Amino acid sequence: MEIAKANYSLSELVKYFLKLGTLGFGGPVALIGYMHRDLVEERQWISEDEYREGLALAQLAPGPLAAQLGIYLGYVHHGVWGATLTGLAFVLPSFIMVVLLGIAYKLYGGLFWMQAVFYGVGSAVIGIISLSCYKLTIKSVSKLEKEAMKDRWLLWVFFIVMAVVTGLTEREEVWLFIFSGLIYMVVKAPPKWLFKKQTTLSVVLLAGSGFWQYEPGQLEQLGWFFTKAGAFVFGSGLAIIPFLQAGVVDQMGWLNEHQFLDSVAVAMITPGPVVITVAFIGFLVSGFAGAVVAAAGVFFPCYLFTVLPAPYFKKIAKNKSVKVFVDGITAAVVGALVGSVFVIATRAIVDLPSAIIAVVSILALIYVKKLQEPYLILCAAIVGFLLKTYF
Repeated sequence: MEIAKANYSLSELVKYFLKLGTLGFGGPVALIGYMHRDLVEERQWISEDEYREGLALAQLAPGPLAAQLGIYLGYVHHGVWGATLTGLAFVLPSFIMVVLLGIAYKLYGGLFWMQAVFYGVGSAVIGIISLSCYKLTIKSVSKLEKEAMKDRWLLWVFFIVMAVVTGLTEREEVWLFIFSGLIYMVVKAPPKWLFKKQTTLSVVLLAGSGFWQYEPGQLEQLGWFFTKAGAFVFGSGLAIIPFLQAGVVDQMGWLNEHQFLDSVAVAMITPGPVVITVAFIGFLVSGFAGAVVAAAGVFFPCYLFTVLPAPYFKKIAKNKSVKVFVDGITAAVVGALVGSVFVIATRAIVDLPSAIIAVVSILALIYVKKLQEPYLILCAAIVGFLLKTYF
């Protein structure tokens, strides 16, 4: 891709992404909307075609959607340096906030008032993720209409299978994601190499507060685990939750279920990419070093999957086989997310009040216009504190 001349400086773009990373609440859908409004419509730094190409690449490649789009938009006029600096500027503010919250959590997490606050917050998060699951399903698989479901029945098979498998086993099988993508690709858009008599197929899967406390061996485990998470998870930052839940809680035992749910809540109440929850998890496991390693592990594959194909993306984006491969994987990932939410909900919804908080959270997001998740979680925290303190 030829680097076009920009009508703005790299420092201006970096300042914009620092601001977006500091004040950009609302999750990936809201963040990509802010980028379009600010950079395409108002400032006209990025053309409509450049924005669409970046959004398409972000959807095709694994990793957090909003972060990838930001990295691509940095690349458009300022190359690798632009991609690197905009990515760092976008992630850094929320990373700092999450580390500060991690310090507070380690210092006060055992106190009654914080347990009461997260009682309400955890229930609200279940409601928020449940609604997000619904939105992701109708966007990634199909709308809940007879004709649409009939047309994309195979994606619904992947979705249901992964939801059931994840719900029953309480873990994810990454190979099932890849298998789903390959099946859908062969059925819908078989690549030309399938019809050649002699073919060599090579697939490479890229796959106090305790601030300074860490174990070197544990850092290596954290780095490898979160790099796999960044390399295999497609779409919204919420899609990484089942992968993290299976590994962090069930397989590695780094956190218990309540701590994991609290880490998701922290991501919800901070601006920037939702996937920054990994920094909070890393901090709880191995202090500041763990937070850095976890964040670097998740975002580095995202960076590579954006910058490396960027010069050739116009050609890649037209490949129908690539598109349907990603469609198959995405349907399986969303199904796993639904199964994971079921597992988490069975442990977080412990009584009638917590169930009511979750349901009210869903209804509030549906019927209260422009309600942002941080305000909802703040209300849930207050309700949780009052319930546990006075009832």
